[in-house]
Amino acid sequence: MSSSSCAIFTFLLLFIGSSARRLYPLPSDNESMKKPLQTFRPFNVAHRGSNGELPEETGPAYLRAIEEGADFIETDILTSKDGVLMCHHDVTLDETTDIAEHKEFTDRVKTYEVEGANQTGLFIFDFTLKELKTLRAKQRFDFRDQQYNGKFPIITFEEYIQIAINAPRVVGIYPEIKNPILMNQHVKWPKGKKFEDVFVDTLKKYGYKGSYLSKEWLKQPCFIQSFAPSSLVHIHNQTDLPKIFLIDDVDVTTQDTHQTYAEITSDHYFDYIKDYVVGIGPWKDTIVPVTDNYLQTPTDLVARAHAHNLQVHPYTFRNENKYLHFNFSEDAYIEYDYWINTIGVDGLFTDFTGSLHRYQEWTSRSADESDATKLLEKISKMIKKFEFPVRT
Repeated sequence: MSSSSCAIFTFLLLFIGSSARRLYPLPSDNESMKKPLQTFRPFNVAHRGSNGELPEETGPAYLRAIEEGADFIETDILTSKDGVLMCHHDVTLDETTDIAEHKEFTDRVKTYEVEGANQTGLFIFDFTLKELKTLRAKQRFDFRDQQYNGKFPIITFEEYIQIAINAPRVVGIYPEIKNPILMNQHVKWPKGKKFEDVFVDTLKKYGYKGSYLSKEWLKQPCFIQSFAPSSLVHIHNQTDLPKIFLIDDVDVTTQDTHQTYAEITSDHYFDYIKDYVVGIGPWKDTIVPVTDNYLQTPTDLVARAHAHNLQVHPYTFRNENKYLHFNFSEDAYIEYDYWINTIGVDGLFTDFTGSLHRYQEWTSRSADESDATKLLEKISKMIKKFEFPVRT
């Protein structure tokens, strides 16, 4: 290569390199310099944070998920007795906190009807924020790491939002309006507001707005999810943020409208709900049925959802062998490959954010990277035309 050709080539390489995005901004960078949300491949949704490693829905679980590459951090929103929105999955505190060690709360055990069945325990809405903050989280599953039990507090919805906003890159949030019927039965807010109203007000307080992929949305990405279609319809005119309708197992009916799985996944219902949501979040075994731990023939649910312009974000992907169907040879990467490249989903809820991120990094390239590679190939071909034989 001649010296002039070499100089041109070097200049172009420097130009391309200088335009590449950094993984993390420097401390002096402002908000506008954060690396943006990726939108060229299925979303990596950290299910209750990186809860395969740390107790679910805690600050450290969310920070770990961000460190591991999550596009969105997901949470369930319930409420305290005094109306403070909290990040917690179960309506009771028994399974994932150390409340059993707090003898001062033993007289709080109650029995309530929850989605058509009586349930007994220590319910989150019977405790004030101050009382909830005395509790510490613990790992849900005994086959996962127990060393962090009793170390991390329950966090509020606002604390969760601040974790995402303060991340070193743009990280989306994916909060669920959890058990709204029960929350509205047991907690009352001023001025006749409902649980859903307070939920949306909190998002507005922190600047979350904009339709899917809009400039405002890409700055602070957010999906709102719920198993209750009436809640999604209720907030439709309160926020233009994209909404996801969650779908449970085939034998579970909706908690508010009492519709069957067959009804809520019909083309007729998709025609109705698509005016209120941008996608569905089904349990993955409703998309591909399982018998004796083997996958059966996939349903047409994804194809029909896509035909209605609805995204599909199934849940929940877990690395442990007990959750990996035999078809995947106990290999989480093979499972990810199947769901992304064969089934064609648009996002995945995973307990192990790092695994999904590594799989996607190893198997995909962004449009920017692809364009840069093509450009370099063209430059190389151009330079070869002007090369002269080396004198000996």
